Amino acid sequence: MENVFDAKDAQNYINRINNLIEDTHGLWGRMTVDQMLAHCCVSYEMIYEPEKHKKPGAIAKFILKTFVKSKVVSEKSYTKDSPTAPQFIIKERKNFDDEKKRLIGYIQKTQQLGATAFEDKESFSFGRLSSKEWNNMLAKHLNHHLSQFGV
Repeated sequence: MENVFDAKDAQNYINRINNLIEDTHGLWGRMTVDQMLAHCCVSYEMIYEPEKHKKPGAIAKFILKTFVKSKVVSEKSYTKDSPTAPQFIIKERKNFDDEKKRLIGYIQKTQQLGATAFEDKESFSFGRLSSKEWNNMLAKHLNHHLSQFGV
């Protein structure tokens, strides 16, 4: 598993993103490349701009922590066409260049803050996570979708 807090690994993600072009097509799924970039930004928005998203209620958070968390923070890769949480569904088209810049900026910010900033940090949906769990969640999601688009 790559390390989103490592400068070399973060740059590898950025290089992969920079290999995308506006008409890159996914190898599976229904998202366009601009929607995929916006979709990947949602994870970071929940960290850096939580006001953009509705927090799950107590029952939903219990269900997420009990049944979903282990799948999301483990090192096991997502399967193709894995289910998507409603807040991650991007229905409208987005500006490719804007979404690309946003995602790269989030990756750089996360790497620069480093693992210590994420140790025992509260997750929007899963409660407190270790920096390893944060890394697994972010790296696995990026890998899944960049692979979906062939980079």
